[in-house]
Amino acid sequence: MNKVIIVGGGAAGMMAAISASKAGKKVCILEKNEKLGKKLFITGKGRCNITNACPAEEFLTHVVTNPRFLYSTFSQFNNEDMIEYLEKIGLPVKTERGQRVFPQSDRSSDVIQALKRECEKGRVKIYYHTEVKELLFNEEKDQCIGVLLSDGRKMEGDSVILACGGFSYASTGSDGAGYILAKQAGHKIKSIEPSLVPFEMKENWCKELMGLTLKNVMVRIKTKKKTIYEGFGEFLFTHFGVSGPLVLTAST
Repeated sequence: MNKVIIVGGGAAGMMAAISASKAGKKVCILEKNEKLGKKLFITGKGRCNITNACPAEEFLTHVVTNPRFLYSTFSQFNNEDMIEYLEKIGLPVKTERGQRVFPQSDRSSDVIQALKRECEKGRVKIYYHTEVKELLFNEEKDQCIGVLLSDGRKMEGDSVILACGGFSYASTGSDGAGYILAKQAGHKIKSIEPSLVPFEMKENWCKELMGLTLKNVMVRIKTKKKTIYEGFGEFLFTHFGVSGPLVLTAST
């Protein structure tokens, strides 16, 4: 039985563990936090916006950068498959405005628990408070054979999956450490820049409207006479400018 080591216990890590265990692998998850899915827990304001229920072929048209990269993956497991899978493992979902999919309970913790249960069914071993410092390699075979932990211990395996997240929310564990590990494996890492960001405004009147939220509004962004973004949704005024789901989407 091959041993698979998964670095990171977020949504990707748990799904990888479930798939590997179903393939008959001996699987362990190494998670630096005290629990699984820490970033997943706060998504969608704690409700967990799981995916979008639009047709799979339409889904990719909304990927801003290089949607072709996802074609192969989506041909094997797409958003519709994700919805069906969650229902199958006992997590009922619902679809709201904009085809957004949430758990019926409106609790992101239920999503985490459903995935954790599937990991437990597959006898996945979970190590909490366990941080990976380096990848270990067999130089002759050009193969990753395990990991070196921050406490000096070594864990060996037949495969290592990096599911560390990006550099989006350091306090949840997504602190960019995965990029360092990927670089050790020979991957080239581009400079890291924020993707979803609010807009700063030159006008001072935004401060007077700070905290005001507008629903069902349309935003159109132009450069000269060309429209570069148009969307409909929720809009928020802040002390420095504007934010909210609509603006964050526009920032991509």
